[in-house]
Order: sequence, then structure tokens, then C-alpha cells
Amino acid sequence: MIASGSIISLPFWMQACNLSSTHTHASSFSPEEQSLLASVTDTIIPPGNAIGALAVGVDKFLQKMLDDCYEQPVRDNVKQQLKALETSAKKTFGQPFEKATQQQRQSLLLKLQTSAAKEEKDFFELVKSETIRGFTTSQQVMEGYLHYKVAPGHYYGCVTIKS
Repeated sequence: MIASGSIISLPFWMQACNLSSTHTHASSFSPEEQSLLASVTDTIIPPGNAIGALAVGVDKFLQKMLDDCYEQPVRDNVKQQLKALETSAKKTFGQPFEKATQQQRQSLLLKLQTSAAKEEKDFFELVKSETIRGFTTSQQVMEGYLHYKVAPGHYYGCVTIKS
């Protein structure tokens, strides 16, 4: 009786275990930093005729990559540069980075790219390269645009060999 009850409830239990992308990673970034990072990735790869960085979840990828794969000083620099970017947007355009136009956001990021300050330049290069990596290796881009197949063709592992 217990076994049959377990088997009947298994599909409902497994469905309850389904986690959405918002619950899979506890980020060290604050909600404001997450939103700002999403705006930066959206500026680097905006939605054009096809999909953009936000549509494939590059902002979440970037948060997880920074949290799991980079040392604390790099994460601290990213957070510091995000705050500086927000301050610069408010000072230059009188509005937050997220509310600025695409051209205004691009101009702020390009200033970081050509900056003499190593921290600003490192921030821009890191975020740009990881955004591109996250976008080009996303499932939607790999399968939809690059026609990538995980295992093309057949694998014949048990073939008789003449000796």
C-alpha cells in the first residue's frame, strides 16, 4: 500500500521539484546590481532583428559565472564599477543607466573601454567577453542559429572486427 501510494504521488512530487531559473542560484549581487548588470548585457548585445542577450539569460549566466568562477577582488571590482557606472549615468544624463537610451549607455561603456584606469578597463573587458561567451554558447543561439547538434550521427560501439 505504501509502495503504490509512493508511485502514484511520484509525478506530483517531481513536478514540485521543478525549479525555475530564479531559484537555482543565490547571487551575491543585490537586486539593484543584478538589474544594472542586465542593462549592461542588454547594451552589449541588444535585441535586434533576432534575440538579444537578455532573451537567452546572459545576465543570469554572468552572475553565476562571476560568483562561481572569479575571485573576490574581481567580484568587488565589478560591483564597484557598476556603482560608478550608475553614478556616471545620473551625472551625465540625469537618469539611471537603465533608463538611458541605447546610445547613451553605449557611450558610457565605451568610455570604460578607453579609460586609463585599469579597474574600469578590466571591468569592461570582462563583462564584454563573458556576455559574448554566454550569448554564443546559449542553447537558443547554438541550436537556432548555428544549427549545432550535440551528438550528430550515430555511434556504433559494438562492431565486430575481423582479426
